[in-house]
Amino acid sequence: MSKSTVTQFMPEAHATAERIEATYHKVTWRLMSFIFVCWVLNYLDRVNVSFAQLHLKQDLGLSDAAYGLGVSLFFIGYISLEVPSTLWLKKIGARLTISRIMILWGAISTAMAFMTTPMQFYIARILLGAAEAGFWPGIILYLTYWYPGARRARITSRFLLAIAAAGIIGGPLSGWILHNFVDVLGYRNWQWLFFLEGLPALLMGIVAFFYLVDRPQDARWLDDEQKKIILDALAADRAEKKPAATHGRHQLLVALKDPRVYILAAGWGTVPLCGTILNYWTPTIIRQAGVADVLNVGLLSALPYIIGALGMFAVARSSDVTLERRWHFFLCTAVGALGGFLLPVVSGNTAAAIVCLGMISISYFGAAAIIWSIPPAYLSDEAAAAGIGAISSLGQVGAFCGPIALGWIKTMTGSLAIGLSAIAAIVMLGGLAVLIGVPANTLREHAERG
Repeated sequence: MSKSTVTQFMPEAHATAERIEATYHKVTWRLMSFIFVCWVLNYLDRVNVSFAQLHLKQDLGLSDAAYGLGVSLFFIGYISLEVPSTLWLKKIGARLTISRIMILWGAISTAMAFMTTPMQFYIARILLGAAEAGFWPGIILYLTYWYPGARRARITSRFLLAIAAAGIIGGPLSGWILHNFVDVLGYRNWQWLFFLEGLPALLMGIVAFFYLVDRPQDARWLDDEQKKIILDALAADRAEKKPAATHGRHQLLVALKDPRVYILAAGWGTVPLCGTILNYWTPTIIRQAGVADVLNVGLLSALPYIIGALGMFAVARSSDVTLERRWHFFLCTAVGALGGFLLPVVSGNTAAAIVCLGMISISYFGAAAIIWSIPPAYLSDEAAAAGIGAISSLGQVGAFCGPIALGWIKTMTGSLAIGLSAIAAIVMLGGLAVLIGVPANTLREHAERG
């Protein structure tokens, strides 16, 4: 593809830098702000079990190993339906897909308030994973319909900030509910936690059906010039890619034949492993560090997410400005691995434990913001939907195994030390896999010119 051919797609040919920035600002404010709120609610419902378990385990008769199993069972439904859900989004659109996920997710999360047995807990976690399957990779695919590659790490970081916001808001909120809703109207505080945090997701799913649009050309709130700015930028991205040699084959087969899909799946797998520690064991780690009051546990649980959010913004901006992905990803995983190794050593010191959790949080958010800017840079349009879904699904194997392993190790030894060290080592290896396995010259991105 000649330089002149690529240039004809550049939005700068017909719009000023100010107009371009105003267009993307409008898209981000109108579209991504809504998705941000949806993801906060969804993620809050996924991880509030880490706070509920402080009381749930006793009422349902769950050991640490059984709790870890229940956490992991979420990923049975999630992994099995991840790729089909992402492909279905491409067929029916984001509006219907996100609405369906939100409504089912909110209904199941709310219903968890009425669990009475361990088996019901296990079934609810499987159904919750099945309902949520496709939301994350679907949104990543959805971003490729609106933002060119040079903007994606930054916009992905803003989307990932919703996870940090869920942690920052969810910790104090969950602690407040557990503290103030003890046996209100005859229900346990953990039952109120699931009900009060699940219902808003269901309602937002209904709103999403009427609010979202699938692609730029469908957006009535964009004028013709703004639509052209976005579509031309996306066309320039497609012109930079190497055409696929297998246009007629099934999307999934095209993606699964690309070895870089598996390399990136190994890299992406480090992110949910960090999330296992951060999302499901942070309250327990802080309590074991000497904080007894559940409200204070909730307040302190927000701090690692704040650290991770700040680190993610810095890393994502640097990555987009330099258009360098591999080293940024590796450095994020290295920071998280160091935090995981040090956490057992400082487990008796609250401040030091929170710092280590913050390092793990930087890896969790920063690495996720970077890794998802890589697949659209080299996968063809034919392989993009299936490739993103396959990477996300395969990478969740660690998310399935991690909670089971940590719960079992804690039950057997009374400590998380061995499990934390093992996760730290795997996270470091995942970072090295991306750094070594994805050559820099395969990432075809161009900088935007203003």
